[in-house]
Amino acid sequence: MKRILIINGHPDKKSFCTELANGYKKGADLTGAECKLIHLIDLNFDPILRYGYRQRTELEPDLLAVQQDILDSDHLVFVYPTWWGTYPALLKGFIDRVFLPKFAFKYREDSLLWDKLLKGKSARLIVTMDTPKWYYSLIYHSPGHNSMKKGILGFCGVTPVKVTTFGPIKSSSLKTRNKWLQKIEEIGKQN
Repeated sequence: MKRILIINGHPDKKSFCTELANGYKKGADLTGAECKLIHLIDLNFDPILRYGYRQRTELEPDLLAVQQDILDSDHLVFVYPTWWGTYPALLKGFIDRVFLPKFAFKYREDSLLWDKLLKGKSARLIVTMDTPKWYYSLIYHSPGHNSMKKGILGFCGVTPVKVTTFGPIKSSSLKTRNKWLQKIEEIGKQN
């Protein structure tokens, strides 16, 4: 049985991202997968890595629990909006605090290389945006997708990382959004 952790990085639980996260879970649940959905806004944690890696910042109980959820999962799903080309500060702060050395990666002594401690896991990014997808790709070169896929998850050994993008959101009709929700439920069934 596949174990899936869905992380909703939108700070507003009434957002379309929340609907997408629920839709993915609905589809994955139908396959018998063990799914857990976390809304970052519900967690109690300081999103600021106060001392960088110079000094350890103790993890709050909610973050310790999520680290265990990540370790226990086969597949990670991140649902979030694109704001200013990447992702909300809440999601960035979560990543800074959770994807730490000795948990997600480990630098090798006297080397520029590192060990990827989350190998064996796959991921999907479900991303909303108001920018047309083609514009985000051609003009901006997909900075948020690249950051999550290569700079964070790939750096930690998570592969493959698939990206599903929906947009533009602000001009979408209810009919279009319902089609997107059906699509994400189908993707959840394929997990």
